[in-house]
Order: sequence, then C-alpha cells, then structure tokens
Amino acid sequence: MISNKTKYGLHALFSLSQKYNKGPVLIADLAQEERIPKKFLELILLDLKNHGILESKKGKGGGYQLARHPSEIKLGQVIRILDGPLAPVSCVSQTAYKKCKECKDEHHCGIRLVMKDVREAMANILDKTSLADVILKVKNFSSDLTANYQI
Repeated sequence: MISNKTKYGLHALFSLSQKYNKGPVLIADLAQEERIPKKFLELILLDLKNHGILESKKGKGGGYQLARHPSEIKLGQVIRILDGPLAPVSCVSQTAYKKCKECKDEHHCGIRLVMKDVREAMANILDKTSLADVILKVKNFSSDLTANYQI
C-alpha cells in the first residue's frame, strides 16, 4: 500500500503535468487545488526536487514545475523516492534487500516466491507508466463516460 505522502506527491505531479510548460506553480495554489496540507506538500515537493523530478524558481512568478517532460517521469521512480522500495517484503527488494528473521530456507520459502512475483508485476507496470500515460488514461476514461451518457 502506498503512503499518503506518495498519494499526495502523485496528485501534485499529475497537476503539474497538466500545467507543463506553463510556468511554475505556487505551493499554496497546488495545495489548495489538490487538497493537500501545505506544510506536508512543501516537504514532498522538496524531496522530489532533490531527486531531479521538479525544479523550483524563487521570487515573483516562482513556484514548482516538472524538471522533465511528463512522459519521462515514471511512477515507479516517484514511489521509490517517496516511499522506498516497491517490494512487499524486504527479502525480495532489489534496492533494500534484507533477509527475514523468521525464514529457515529463503530459497524454498513460499511467501518469498509469491512476493517476488508481486514485486516484479508491480515494478513492470509502475516502471513503464509515466505521468503522461496517467493523464491520457484519465482523459480517455472521462471521454468514455461522456460518450456513454449522451442522449
């Protein structure tokens, strides 16, 4: 399960994706628009800036904007920045491996084998899905709903 921090971060990034190339967005505006506590959003955006996802501009006309095109920012990268490894258990993590204390035989552990499949399936989807892909998916879903309800 992803944390609220990651959900808020993704909502902010989706919003910034829709405003790509339109200049920086003020934290206060983004917080209000996405209903995210401002102080919490400041920490999230700073973390994303420190990892090269966002860039900021100070002063008049300042704020945050994407550092790269939305198609170049993958959800897996963002989730790893904000929440850490994608693995549901530490023994299948590729970046933060840690053997489970209670495990007698890691190579024959059913939990590990299934969770490894889960981790790989999640990574396969999240590492291939960009911010732009999500924006397009939402747009297509919304237009499908509109088309279905026309009289």
